[in-house]
Amino acid sequence: MSRGRRLGNCHRSKRHSRSTRAELQFPVSRVDRLLRERQFASRLNSATPVFLTAVLEYLTANILDLAGKEASANHRIRISPEHVQRALTNNENLCHLFEPNAFS
Repeated sequence: MSRGRRLGNCHRSKRHSRSTRAELQFPVSRVDRLLRERQFASRLNSATPVFLTAVLEYLTANILDLAGKEASANHRIRISPEHVQRALTNNENLCHLFEPNAFS
């Protein structure tokens, strides 16, 4: 018999975070913790924080993309808060989303 490695040690896989498994940049665990701390629901599905994190990342990417286009239209390299504000006001859907009474 050879004195090589045991089979159990060979096939040990690394642990990956939920953000890594979902291929997201935003932290799924933090969103999960905040949902549970604020007690928005008595029970949460395990996919709920992953989905909410993906939605937040998608919205952020869209807003930053529009703000980047606004900055380049003004011949600027960096995005400033004014560019973000103009991008939000120029986009009809995002403007409606960020109204003060959008969800009431």
